[in-house]
Parts: sequence; structure tokens; C-alpha cells
Amino acid sequence: MAEALRLIAGKAGCVVTVSRSPDSSEAVGASSEGPWSGSGILLSPDLGIVLCHGSIFSPFLLEPEHLHVSQCKVLLPESFSPDLRIQVLGTEEGSSQTPCRSWLGGDLGDSVPVLRFNPLSSLQKMPNGLKHREAQLVLMAPCLQFQEAFAKIFNATNQWHFGGNEVGQESGSAVDDMRFLHWFALLRILDSRPPAARWLSCAPAKGLRKGDPVITCGSPFGAFCPDIFMNTLSKGIVSNLAGEGNALILTDARCLPGTEGGGIFAISKAGFHLVGIIVAPLCWKANEWVGLTLVCAVDCILESIGSILAGAPWFCQTWLRPMALATKPRDGLVAKDGPVQQMLAAVVLVECGPTWGSGVMVTSRLVLTCRHVVVFATKDSSPYDVALVELEESLSTFAEPVLASEFCPGEEVSVVGFGVFGQACSPSVTSGILSAVITVEDKPVMLQATCAVHGGSSGGALFATNSGKLLGIVASNTRDNSIGVTYPHLNFSIPITVLEPALMEFIHNRSLRAFQVLDRVGDRIQVVWRLQREPEEIPLSKL
Repeated sequence: MAEALRLIAGKAGCVVTVSRSPDSSEAVGASSEGPWSGSGILLSPDLGIVLCHGSIFSPFLLEPEHLHVSQCKVLLPESFSPDLRIQVLGTEEGSSQTPCRSWLGGDLGDSVPVLRFNPLSSLQKMPNGLKHREAQLVLMAPCLQFQEAFAKIFNATNQWHFGGNEVGQESGSAVDDMRFLHWFALLRILDSRPPAARWLSCAPAKGLRKGDPVITCGSPFGAFCPDIFMNTLSKGIVSNLAGEGNALILTDARCLPGTEGGGIFAISKAGFHLVGIIVAPLCWKANEWVGLTLVCAVDCILESIGSILAGAPWFCQTWLRPMALATKPRDGLVAKDGPVQQMLAAVVLVECGPTWGSGVMVTSRLVLTCRHVVVFATKDSSPYDVALVELEESLSTFAEPVLASEFCPGEEVSVVGFGVFGQACSPSVTSGILSAVITVEDKPVMLQATCAVHGGSSGGALFATNSGKLLGIVASNTRDNSIGVTYPHLNFSIPITVLEPALMEFIHNRSLRAFQVLDRVGDRIQVVWRLQREPEEIPLSKL
């Protein structure tokens, strides 16, 4: 796997830079000098075909104020400044090629070409192995499936921020122009000499499931210092999916500005498959840092491009004919039910008037959640923010979770809850590790994890990724009150071992006595849940 990741970083990714030609005069109507840069994916090394995000081209549109992007089906080169200069920075090809079928989906037969890569040079030689090559814009196309899914989930009232802009805010001269969030550019490197038509292996996103592991490959900050940031890898899972064919993908793999246009690869037994193109890191929702990444399914993008090529006889260049192979991804991903799918079935949305959050079904009629989500709960003075809700009718599809009896710091964990999208979408999954188990008198009283947790995740499930055992109920993430910043990757859960005795007594005897005991815990537990140390050691914490 390490070798396959090395090949992804070395050959699949590139950096695309768009600017004005230095030896031409300024074109009328263009809005910015540039240069603008972002990441890209080399779909074919032979044909020099590159796919990237379209936002870096928006500053060079002619008469952008008169262009109704929402009504356009395609943008051709003549829509942009005639002195447009496009450069693709990637690893220079060598003379020999070593097959790497393992991460490309195995042997696909003679009908689908298999892409091969050269071994990556050592890190010390990487700066010298990069090469700028001139490229031309073939077309820009929108992905309508992604646009439709995005419009249903995101809205300006929730104050989403992508690269500094709010949803719905237009910026005719900025790279992050929201009108082009669902647009993608197809490029061709000019000095390519195609001996064959080999294509990067793609897989339809409809085969993805929440919790599936993924790898992202992009270059943070684009063309800035590529010898350091070129083709940085990040690992995460599929956090959520939306739209027709799962056109919109959310992952907790951490990406930075400049990785827009980079690839996201799914992992299967056959290897790695390109399943999506990075659209934007999810930076902020209102005043809350989200720290997740928004992705568009690559098969939906290629389908849009393929329909344009098929319906336009003026695209008759011989080098574009094999493009049809790339527009029909052949490698399916076979998803299997596992702990993530089982826990997804146990987590429910809990609404109480204007307040909403998450909850975990522990029986077919009982839901564990947090008291700040519902009204009836432990007292405000109790450090344990917990509530028990009983449904009027049992759920027929309920799968009872297995409760953990011990906790292992460092083990892989996941959180399932209705954070980020809330009521607009099904629950999301984020991954991390159990970073700490805080004990009082040798008994766990708090679990700390690194999964991304957001508003709406309260009451959700913290569970062991491998075994699927329920470890605890998510209670909070961390907020620095001195500067008003929330940190989603530092969060706290109530251990299920604290709640299990009270839960079992209620199930068997209909008694809340054990829950009432949680209102009378000692001062040491109170101090822990206030995120403070003992008063005699440090007076206060600002968290």
C-alpha cells in the first residue's frame, strides 16, 4: 500500500496555474491578472489530459457581468481572455514505465486501458523532478448532479464559508467565486505525444458507503513552494453522501486551500480508484470551524463532459476520441456492511422545539441523548449532560448496540451524529482515535477523541471502529471563549460505563433512581467536566 500511495503522490497529481501570457497586452473584459493556481489530476499521461476545478479560470472570463453561469451548459476557450496561459506542473516522465495494476483496479481486459506509472524519485530529488508544461483549455463543464445536491444541503442562512466567501456571495475577481463551485475544467498538455490511450482507473461514487476509507491527493497553496507541498496525501473516511449517484461526497480527510481540483481515491482489495475531485475545504459554518472537505464524484463530472463531447461534432480531434473510455468508469466498489453501517442505524435525529441534536437508540424505544438537546434530563448542576427519551412506539428496524466495558487509548474510533448538515441530511461519520481516557478513582469519567464533532453532534455515538462497540455519548467539543473559536477535533464523550447501570435499572425496573445518582457526583468529576484542573493547582481554564 505504501508503494501505491507513493505512486499516487508522484504521478496522478499535478498543479495547474492560470495567468496572462507575459508577452501579450491586457485583454478587454478580463477581471484579474492572476496568476491563480490549484491542484489537478492527470487522467491520461499519454494524452496529457488533466481534470481540475474550474474556479481558477473564472477571473479570466470575458464580460463576466453579462454571463449567466447558471444557464450555461459549457464554456469554451473563446469565453476567456485570448492571452490566457495555462501551465501544468508535474513529475517529469522517464523513459521506462513500470506497471502498477494493484491500485488501478486489477486487470480490466483489453477494452479498458490500464494506466502505468514510473517509480517516484526520492524526496531529495523531487524538486529537480518537476517540470512545467504548457496546456490548453479544452472546455469547462458544470456537474449538475453536484449542484442540485449542494443547493439542498447548503444555504446562506447557516453562514457557510468556502475560502473566505459565504454561500451565495459572488466575487467576479476571486478564485473562490461561488458561481463556479460546481464547474470543472478539462485541459490538454500541448507537448504530449500519445503512443497509446491509457487512463487512470475511476470508480462510480454510487459504490461508496459512509465510513469507507479514502486518500486525498492535492497540493496545498497551489503553485506556492511546490517542492514542499506538491501532492500532499491525507487519509480519512467518507463522512456523508448526497445527491443522485452520490454526486456530493463529504470526507474528514483534512485538506487545505489550494487542494481544490485534487483527487480522492477509494481503497478496495484491488487497489486505489479515483472517485472524486476536491471542490473545497469546508472552512467555517457561522463561527464554527468545520475542518471537513467537500468533493464531487468524478464519474458525475466525466458523465457531464462525455455528454458534451458526444453531442458536439466540432470536437473531432483524434486525441479526444478515447475520452469516451474515461467517461464510462468500469471499476465498481463493493461495499460491505460493517460496524459503521450498524451504528448509523442506531443514531437518530432528536428534535425538541427549536432545539435539535443526535441520539443513540439503546433499545427499540429508548434513546440516549444530551440534556441540552431535550428538556427532561439530569440537573444542570450535574457534570453528566445526559437525557433519556422514551418513544411512543417501538422502531422495527432497531439494531441494539453492543456496550463497551473497557477503553483503550489510541484505538481507532468514529463518531456518528447529525453535525454539520443537521436536519438537511442523514447522519455524518467522522474518524479519529481515542486520545485520552480521564479517570477519577480509577473509573473512566470522560473520553477524549480526535474525530471532528460539530454543533448537532451532541448525543451522538462514539464507537470503536473495528468492533463497533458503543464507547460513549458525545457531549461537547472544545471552545476557546477568549477568542470565540471552536475546535472540532478535540471533543469529549460520556463513557457508556457511567450510563449503563442507570440505563439497565430503568429498562428492568422502570426506575430513574440510578440516573438521579448522576446528579450527585463528587467535586472531582465536576472539575473534570468543567475542563479545569484542581482549583489549588490552576485557578481557571479559558476553555
